[in-house]
Amino acid sequence: MHLNPYGEYAVLLAASLANDWPSDREGIVERTRDLGMTMDFPHSTVDDHAVTRAVIDAWLTVVDARDPQERAGLLNNHMASAAAYPRLTDHNDEGWHLHYRDHNQTLSHVLLAVISVGTALHLSTRGMHRLGRCAAGDAPGDLCQNVVVDVTRNGRQRYCSVRCANRSAVRRHRARNQ
Repeated sequence: MHLNPYGEYAVLLAASLANDWPSDREGIVERTRDLGMTMDFPHSTVDDHAVTRAVIDAWLTVVDARDPQERAGLLNNHMASAAAYPRLTDHNDEGWHLHYRDHNQTLSHVLLAVISVGTALHLSTRGMHRLGRCAAGDAPGDLCQNVVVDVTRNGRQRYCSVRCANRSAVRRHRARNQ
């Protein structure tokens, strides 16, 4: 049995959805597949696309929280609302592992649980500062608001892309040479 902690990939999934929202439910499911989730999501009467958007919007309050206590409180509330007992599963020949959800939950409920637990694990093991918005957006007139999940060894990732980092470097260079 391997223990799937739903850490890094769950936070990267949430950031991916926040930074590039899919146009429909199938796009969300495809993104979960791209980031390693192989379980099936049963169709339901709930509008998974809209409810998952609400899950991501609520998660963004955690991203935007500056104070570690506030961030922890928000995450604890999210995890409490997604509470389910862990269960052993062996789907898709992946070997026995834990799922932090009940069987046959909606896509949005599964993502709420996985993203909340994954974010809590990411922040508690790597540091509460390892989640935020792209630093390029701090500059006046720069519209980048992408989420940055810091998975670097040194814990100093501030930009969502090389493009944003370069743009900021050029701004700093020009400001010094004026």
